[in-house]
Amino acid sequence: MGQESGIDEAGLQRLVDRFYARVREDAELGPIFNDAIANWPEHLEKLTAFWSSVMLTSGRYKGQPVPAHMKHVGRITPELFDRWLDLWNETTTELMSPEAAAALQAKAARIAESLQLALFFKLDPAKPRAAA
Repeated sequence: MGQESGIDEAGLQRLVDRFYARVREDAELGPIFNDAIANWPEHLEKLTAFWSSVMLTSGRYKGQPVPAHMKHVGRITPELFDRWLDLWNETTTELMSPEAAAALQAKAARIAESLQLALFFKLDPAKPRAAA
């Protein structure tokens, strides 16, 4: 992945900036994100570092996405993940080459699935687990 697919730091910065401008204006996502984020410039830099680490293996991101999202689990629903992915897919398609957009979309879908499992999947402690 990375440079050969047309993904670079400058492109990721443009993508993150444009995408989160749309998120902030979105009727469903905007209120949640705008309440959660106190410093947008700082958060955009963190998000660009995240995507740089994921797509370019830069190692720039040092955060923990699950605890960051867990703080807002009362306001997050699985349907909001679908809305986020729809906006992500639209924005990546507009700004990136087809190959880069496809790679970014596939990675985002896997990340969203993992995050949803972490936030919403609860084992029922009353049910016995199968012995391994």
